[in-house]
Amino acid sequence: MTTTHSVELGNRSYKIFFTQNDWSELKANLEQNFSADLRYAIVTDQVIEETLEQNFSGFDFLPHPPAVRITLKAGEQSKSISGIEDIYSDLTNSQIDRSGAIIAIGGGVIGDLAGYAAASYMRGITLYQIPTTLLAMVDSSIGGKTGINLAAGKNLVGAFYQPKAVFIHNAFLQTLPQNEFSAGMAEVIKYGLLSDAYLFSQLQESGKLSPDHKNLPNIIQDCCMIKASIVGKDEKETDASGGRALLNLGHTFAHAIEAATGYNQYLHGEAVAVGLVLAGKLSHRLGHLPQNDLDAIINLIKTYDLPISLRNPLPIATLTDAMKSDKKRLHGKLNFIALERIGKAIIVDNIKEDWIDDLWLDAGATKK
Repeated sequence: MTTTHSVELGNRSYKIFFTQNDWSELKANLEQNFSADLRYAIVTDQVIEETLEQNFSGFDFLPHPPAVRITLKAGEQSKSISGIEDIYSDLTNSQIDRSGAIIAIGGGVIGDLAGYAAASYMRGITLYQIPTTLLAMVDSSIGGKTGINLAAGKNLVGAFYQPKAVFIHNAFLQTLPQNEFSAGMAEVIKYGLLSDAYLFSQLQESGKLSPDHKNLPNIIQDCCMIKASIVGKDEKETDASGGRALLNLGHTFAHAIEAATGYNQYLHGEAVAVGLVLAGKLSHRLGHLPQNDLDAIINLIKTYDLPISLRNPLPIATLTDAMKSDKKRLHGKLNFIALERIGKAIIVDNIKEDWIDDLWLDAGATKK
């Protein structure tokens, strides 16, 4: 049975469709949202393509064949200027025009990259998101943030560009590697921390979730509803009191780790896990978060075998330089998202540099 939830953005509102194991149901939902003559491109990666061909029925769930299938290498390296150029080239060679569409089928990298291609190609064509990882389902496929990385930092080039619809089908998770599933759980934990203490307690009580856990579909929907509500109120992250910026809990640290390691040593969710620990420790030092709550956060993250500190030492200078390139830096000042308590995030500024250095040292960084 399909359930839906809306992202309310006036005349740009769209639905998130939730299905589980019935591929025909997914196909029916796609058919209802595609015109029979829609000329579209698939953007996916090699791993997704191989997984669908080997474990399911390939791309048979699509209502009619694409004009072109654009298959990129898996990983953050594709989320680049060269990656976006490859997509543009294939779109033009396939004569996709302004009446066409892009369907992003994959995780966060594909969703962000294909989304930016849709936002910029011919000044904007229709975008559909079909996320295949837990992280993309609960976070990156919703809300319209698209972009690519530069050597200087993550997502430094991009656009806010909303999809026409998002289709979340849990069956994709059945073949997801354990480390990818765990990486997605870091974002799930984030939602409990920043907005929903009851969700956080559910995660504690549910034990270690897996793709076939009975509670997972509802938890995915809860995360999507939280994000949809926040995006509907603050689409472009302009609310000075927090708003959408609160979704970046742990991400200032995480993006620095990813940039400092060349985007090839940590999955995004793994870097977020370390970032959540550091955000919790900052909140504790600010006097907001008691030690027992900080311990609870660390223990829940450890449940999914996620890192709580750097895997290998990195110089503080390298990490702080990466933080200074973060796109959330405004007027030369870097704000952080902290926890007033579990279930309530806040923006904090004017954090002393030596505090941040102490946090990095505690995470395993080196002074030189």
